[in-house]
Amino acid sequence: MEHEKKEITVKVQVNLSPHIVWEYWTDPEHIVNWNCASDDWHTPTAVNDLQQGGWFRWRMEAKDRSAGFDFEGRYDEIVPNEKIIYTMADGRRVKILFTNVDNNTLITETFDTETLNPADMQRAGWQAILDRFKYYVELNEK
Repeated sequence: MEHEKKEITVKVQVNLSPHIVWEYWTDPEHIVNWNCASDDWHTPTAVNDLQQGGWFRWRMEAKDRSAGFDFEGRYDEIVPNEKIIYTMADGRRVKILFTNVDNNTLITETFDTETLNPADMQRAGWQAILDRFKYYVELNEK
């Protein structure tokens, strides 16, 4: 069943400053530790050419190797510590804002949905990854 394409926004507040959050978000050494929606998945490799026109590819796989895919795209706009806009390989767009709120960081991620899975399922997956990011960063910066 095909689902209607729409835009979804997910958010999380990380209790650290934007420059620290930015480093964890963009460094492949960190990406492989937080980029998954559940404990039965992982990101074994991440390549990130963080510049306008640069390409990223994060390999996402089930730990039992039953499924996997490359999450990849090209950066359209980068404003360090503030904003990332990219287009995924399938043409969908993503905008991520890193907003300083009293030296904490509100991450607001808006993405175009795909049409194969229900929007609520996609929202839950992207939110789970954001929540996992928050947990990872705050745990490692203590």
